[in-house]
Amino acid sequence: MNRKEFFANTAKAGLGCCALALFGGVPAEAAASDEEKQFVTNWLTDLFAAIDSDLDQDTKVKLMAACGQGCFRRHAFKTAIAEQGKGDVTKLLDAYSKNFEVWREGDRVHVRYGAEVKECYCPAARYHPIREHDMHCECTRATHQAIFETALQKPVKVEVVESLRRGGKTCHFIAHLA
Repeated sequence: MNRKEFFANTAKAGLGCCALALFGGVPAEAAASDEEKQFVTNWLTDLFAAIDSDLDQDTKVKLMAACGQGCFRRHAFKTAIAEQGKGDVTKLLDAYSKNFEVWREGDRVHVRYGAEVKECYCPAARYHPIREHDMHCECTRATHQAIFETALQKPVKVEVVESLRRGGKTCHFIAHLA
């Protein structure tokens, strides 16, 4: 294993562990104190700074995509969207519409979090500063990709059109069905 592979694997494990500890992997009575939240904020800040400076773009995207795929598997409402839309784009859009704005233009499906949002919906993202070309958005992109691919049982490209963490007014993704 080379240095970049080691770092990527370590970062993947570390991000998951901290997110798990801070966001639901511990009982309510062991909720993070302000000091612990500051520790996690600092740790995530250091992690993303290292990712930005030490990894090539493809590795950054793969790392964050792995987190997004894990998020899809971990959250019942996300797997439910895929299950409700299994094998049928119209049903998938209907399932998506319970949580997101969604519309279809030919072979492109838009998923948007509203015309304007005030903060990122991801709890982990709230604990590290926004960075130029924020990689955290690749996690969310991959979550939507996992939903589409699971539902439709085929590869689906999903792109980030706009995101709050990248300076936009909302988070907006396009899934390319063809």
